[in-house]
Amino acid sequence: MTTHPNPAPVQRVSVVSTGEVRIRPEHRAATRTPMYWWLATSRRWTEPLPINVYVVEHRDGLVLFDTGQDRASVTDPAYFPGGPVGLIYKRLARFDIAPHQTLTGQLAALGHDIRDVTTAVVSHLHQDHIGGLRELPHAEIVVSRREWETLDERAPEQKGLLRSHIRIPGLRWKHVDPRPLADPALAPFTGGHDLFGDGSMVLLPTPGHTPGSLSMLVRGPHHPPLLMVGDVTYDSALLEAGHVPGVGERKRLTDTTAMINEMRRRNPGLTVLAAHDPGAAAALAAATRGSRLAEAARA
Repeated sequence: MTTHPNPAPVQRVSVVSTGEVRIRPEHRAATRTPMYWWLATSRRWTEPLPINVYVVEHRDGLVLFDTGQDRASVTDPAYFPGGPVGLIYKRLARFDIAPHQTLTGQLAALGHDIRDVTTAVVSHLHQDHIGGLRELPHAEIVVSRREWETLDERAPEQKGLLRSHIRIPGLRWKHVDPRPLADPALAPFTGGHDLFGDGSMVLLPTPGHTPGSLSMLVRGPHHPPLLMVGDVTYDSALLEAGHVPGVGERKRLTDTTAMINEMRRRNPGLTVLAAHDPGAAAALAAATRGSRLAEAARA
């Protein structure tokens, strides 16, 4: 076997799912009906959607994009708030999480120990993206500073922010701000946060679903660029068509969607990977197939 003293920064990208979620159709794609009206009146649910966590093997450590849903949300009656706010959560989503679908269990299925995770990037602080935080006291947790500030704004629980499941004692948080980046390949984005300083993993501000939502661009030599977008969209095809989700600030979501589609136009091979897109696993497999073939050829 040939050894390579200077391996490419990104060695492998995988996806796991920490369960399934059903949401309202109006949640997945916005209509003219105001959010609280459809939330109160809708009788339909989507098909089960995955709760994706993206796993990037970088030469400087194992990196996660999002941490999934906590299984305690379906086993602990006290996980969600009670009263009228709790009713909002019940109307918003239905979860199905099997015992083996913890973050630790899903990483083990890939051959990773949870303790191998050095960095976890959180796209935003909604419950189905922070569910694995309790399993990551050893890792650095990266979130945008703007997103972190929303925890101290008015009525955070009504906005999907369960502070007791976020501000967990012992976690090592890192709050990042976008900085100017002289990288024309990021256009139309002009700023972001280079996670390791090598250009392989760049965090981009993509507000709208929440004020501080982040996406992560992953670039490697043997696959097209991958853009992990959290809940900017629930389906890559919907995003390409310009549709936005029904939860968030519509104007900012529309602007963010346009920027991502412009990046996609400039980079025809770009693969968009959303947190709840049923087609994301197949899209990732197709995008990274060349990388696996290259690995086999070098072995």
